[in-house]
Amino acid sequence: MFDFLQDYDLAGAVWTTVQLAVLSAVGSLIWGTMLAAMRVGPVPLMRAFGTAYVNIVRNIPLTVIILFASLGLNQTLGVTLGGGNDFETINFRLAVLGLILYTSSFVCEALRSGINTVPVGQAEAARALGLSFGQVLRLVVLPQAFRSSVVPLANVLIALIKNTTVAAAIGVAETALLMKEMIENEAQLLLISAVIALVFVVLTLPTGLILGWVGKKVAVKR
Repeated sequence: MFDFLQDYDLAGAVWTTVQLAVLSAVGSLIWGTMLAAMRVGPVPLMRAFGTAYVNIVRNIPLTVIILFASLGLNQTLGVTLGGGNDFETINFRLAVLGLILYTSSFVCEALRSGINTVPVGQAEAARALGLSFGQVLRLVVLPQAFRSSVVPLANVLIALIKNTTVAAAIGVAETALLMKEMIENEAQLLLISAVIALVFVVLTLPTGLILGWVGKKVAVKR
């Protein structure tokens, strides 16, 4: 029944999906945290930038962002984001960039909701001790915000894993592109769909369960 899978590199496609998800998750967490800091910061210009970025980017379809990264940045401006000039490597990096730009807006909002759960008095007490805004954010606010945001961030990560399929639009050899190739060459549409669906269930379900458990363990008791 599954003999046709021997003709395709399913493991390689899944590994590419995992790489896309992991690299994009790390980048989104870093950039999303910076955006959250801007949104709650004391500098009006930075607050305006953070607010505008989040409100604009999260309302743009991910496909548009990914295509802009490939057609706009690479083919028009010649951006490659590093060494290596082969099509697949460049588009992989551009897909990661597009996923980071998009997902970080949701990471920012998840963290900002966590920041809002931290009692204002704690930040005021820290400032009264002479700590700067950066120190208050790094030492007092963000540690508690992350603990409160584990579950929302888990939902963002699960959405990111599923969103990696959009990278197929620019030729990244991940699971969705392999599915398209198999459907074009094989007559077992339902079986192929079931296999790919199972792959994503295996990737997302344990992630949600584990991070949900972690969220309960580290939640700040109020």
